[in-house]
Amino acid sequence: MPTDSPVVHPAQEEIVSGLSREPPMIPPKYFYDSHGSMLFERITRLPEYYPTRTERSIMGTHGRDMAQRIPAESTVIELGAGNCEKAHELCSLIRPACYVPIDISADFLHDAAQALRDAHPTLDVRPVVADLAADIDLDGEVPAERRLVFYPGSSIGNFEPDDAAGLLSRSRRLLDGDGAMLVGVDLVKEESVLHAAYNDAENVTAAFNLNALAHLNRLIGSNFDLREWRHHAFFNHARSRIEMHLEALVDTTVAWMGGERRFRRGERIHTENSYKYGIEDFAGLLDRAGFSSIVCWTDPRRWFAVFLAHA
Repeated sequence: MPTDSPVVHPAQEEIVSGLSREPPMIPPKYFYDSHGSMLFERITRLPEYYPTRTERSIMGTHGRDMAQRIPAESTVIELGAGNCEKAHELCSLIRPACYVPIDISADFLHDAAQALRDAHPTLDVRPVVADLAADIDLDGEVPAERRLVFYPGSSIGNFEPDDAAGLLSRSRRLLDGDGAMLVGVDLVKEESVLHAAYNDAENVTAAFNLNALAHLNRLIGSNFDLREWRHHAFFNHARSRIEMHLEALVDTTVAWMGGERRFRRGERIHTENSYKYGIEDFAGLLDRAGFSSIVCWTDPRRWFAVFLAHA
C-alpha cells in the first residue's frame, strides 16, 4: 500500500473497476493529463503517424468544397480539441462566428484556447471541459443556430462501434436539427502501415501509453512502476482495429487505496482501440445516428476520409 494518503479521485471507481476486470483495462481518456496531451501532439508529427498529415491534405485539397456546404458564420464545436491546431485551418476556411473547443484535459485545453485567441483576436472562443463518453452540457450562451460539430483526427475510432454511434447521436442532438457534423475517419489499409503508426521508431507512442500509469498513480494513489511495463500494439484483423496494451515484464502487485491486484509476467492491460472503417460502414453509422445528406472526401490512396453529414 502506498505510504502517503492521496485524496480519493472521483474517477477511482471507474479506474479500479477497469483494473479489476478480466482482462484488465484502462479507459483511454486517462492518457490525457497535461503530459499525455503533449505526448500525443508529438505523435501527430511523427513520420510514421499518417492520419494527421493525410487529413490535413484532404482539408487542403477539398476545403473550398467543404466550406461551400457549411453555413457562413457557423458556431464550430470541436470534440477532443487538444491543442486546437486543426481549428486554425478550419477558421481560415469558414470564418466561424464562435469556436467551442471541448476536451477532457482542462489545463491543456485552456492554454490552447488562449493561443487561438492570440492568433485570431476577433474570434469568440469558449472552451468547455467535458468527457465525450457522456452527454455534453454546453453553456446556454453558446449560439444555438448554424452549429458545426467538428471531430477531426480519427478519434471516433477509439470508441466501440455501438459507442461511436452513441457519440454521433449525441453530437446530432447538439445541432438541434440545424447544422452539420464534419468528422475524420481512419480507413482500412495495409497492416504494415498501421503497425508502424502505433509502434514508432522514437517510442513516443510507448511513452504515451505508459504515461497512463503515471496518471493513474496520481489519481488513485496506485504504485505502478513504469519500468515493469512495456507498450504493445497490434492490428486485430477480426475486429478491424489497432489494439494498444501495457504488458507486465515481471510478476508484480499493484496497490491502490482500498485494494490491489497481482499481475503475472506477460499479462496485459488493454488501454485503447482504434477502429479502421470502410467508407460504407462509417456512412452506415452516420445514417444510424440520424444524419443525412452524407458527403465524403478521401486522399488518393484512400487511407483516410472526412465526412460531412447534416442533422
